[in-house]
Parts: sequence; structure tokens; C-alpha cells
Amino acid sequence: MRGQDTNYIIGINWGSTNFRAYRIDADGTVSATIEQPRGIAGLERSQMQALLEDVATAWPHASRIYASGMIGSNIGWSDAGYVECPASPHAIAGHLHEVRIGTHGVAIVPGLACRRGDGAPDIMRGEETELLGMVALGTIPATGLVALPGTHSKWVRLEQGVVVEFMTAMSGEIFDRLTAAGLLASVVDGPAEDGEAFIDGVRTAQGGAGLATLLFGARARVIRSDLARREGASYLRGLLIGAELADVRRYWPDALNEVPLIGAAPVCALYARALQELGGSGRAIASQQASTRGFLALHQAAGAVA
Repeated sequence: MRGQDTNYIIGINWGSTNFRAYRIDADGTVSATIEQPRGIAGLERSQMQALLEDVATAWPHASRIYASGMIGSNIGWSDAGYVECPASPHAIAGHLHEVRIGTHGVAIVPGLACRRGDGAPDIMRGEETELLGMVALGTIPATGLVALPGTHSKWVRLEQGVVVEFMTAMSGEIFDRLTAAGLLASVVDGPAEDGEAFIDGVRTAQGGAGLATLLFGARARVIRSDLARREGASYLRGLLIGAELADVRRYWPDALNEVPLIGAAPVCALYARALQELGGSGRAIASQQASTRGFLALHQAAGAVA
């Protein structure tokens, strides 16, 4: 019977705000999914345990349970630490953080840590599983630069499927906060979208004044009628993405062509347009299978290093 099949694993993407569990068959097929808006940030330990028990009850014969994301952070069930880059799938699998949640063993995927060429440290947690899945699927090149635009955008350099280094930019969070409250919220009206104001912001961020000065300048532009209020959000988004890309160009000046963009389609479209304006190019990549194939890749790697 299908219910007695043990040829599957459970992979859980457990972030700050959302919980997604997948029953993943040996061939990578996702045969069932459980999704709930019950992220780590809003749960007590007893609630985390109860949610995990619900999943294990629904799929009682899994050969192993994996979890990635904020479940392995200092606000999660147990801190899984970080694997230093360069980090291969085998290196990550060799540092899986084994815990028990209730009566069930769970392998928590560690995050990644690096020091870039400028000596600055950076960290990621959760994206590593998605990246492994994309490489395993052949959706992104095993060597090159990959971007994951979002609240905290990641730019990751891969070499033969190994994460070598990466950069994180808080552009998305800064934009959300600036347009939700505070001085700049009063000079925006409507969503950020591609257009002249957005491109103006991208260009303006490439040189001259620093970002803090440029951001206040957005208010001055609206007050002085150099910028329509309906274009305020687009200009601000352009400034923030433009400043982010200026950093990326400093780190990897020759790697901005055909950059895979993994994330929400509207945001990826803005990044692709900004890259084009700066002489590069980007292509949006569908990532629906990324996490699940990443769990499968880790499961296979863990078997090899066991």
C-alpha cells in the first residue's frame, strides 16, 4: 500500500513567518504538501513540537526528516550553526545538525558563512537548500553568479556547484520600511514599477552621494516638484536596487551577464531591468522545485558521507 511506502523523505522549509512541509519521493516527486502561516517567530517550543508531530503523523513512514531555514537559528528549535565557504553539498551534509523534536529525529540544515574578498563576513540560512536544488535540477549553471532578490537579497558565486562566497543586501526590507512609515512614506503613492523614475533611481545610485543622502533627496525631489508623488516608490526602489547593484559590480564586475534571478516575478523583473540599464542582463528562474530537490540532494549526499 502507498501508506506503507518508506521510500520517501520529509523536507521542511521553516522560516520566520511560514511553514512548508513536503513529502519527497526518491525520484524527487513531491507527493504531498502541508503549508501553514506558522513560522518560527510566532511559536513556542511546544507549538513547534506539535506542528512537527502533525506532519510525522500524516506521513509516518519517512526514512528521514530534514528541516531548513530559521528552525536552525538562535530563535528556532536549535542553532545549527554555519558551514564555512567554500561549501559543497557533501560539506553541508557532513554538518547536518541532528536533533529530536518530540519523539522524532530531525536533521537541521546548517546555514552558510563566508568572508568575501574585501574581508567582510556574511551569512545565509535557508537559501543554501534552494541553491543546491537548483544546481541539482540543472536550472542554474554550476559555475557563475546567482541572485535571489527579496527582502534580504543574496548574490552568490558558485564554482562547480560549490558556494564560494556571497553578498547580502537589505534592499527589500529597507524599501518596505521606508514606504510604510516615516518621512519618505509621505512622498510615495502607488507601487514601485519599471519606468523613467525607476531607471533614474538606478542611475543616480551609481556614483556621487551616499545612499543616506540620496534617500532624503527623494523627498526633496517630490517637494520641489522634480518627481511626481506617484513615481516616488519607483524612484526609491530604483535607488535601493541601483545601490545594491553598485556593490555587486564592485565585487564581481565581469559576472553580470545572464544572471539567474530566483524570486518573486515582479521583483525579478525590476532587477532584470536594472541589470540591463547597467550593461548586464538577468533572467527569471522558476524556483518551485528548488527546496524539495535541495533536500533530496542533501539526502543523497548524506548517504554518501555516512
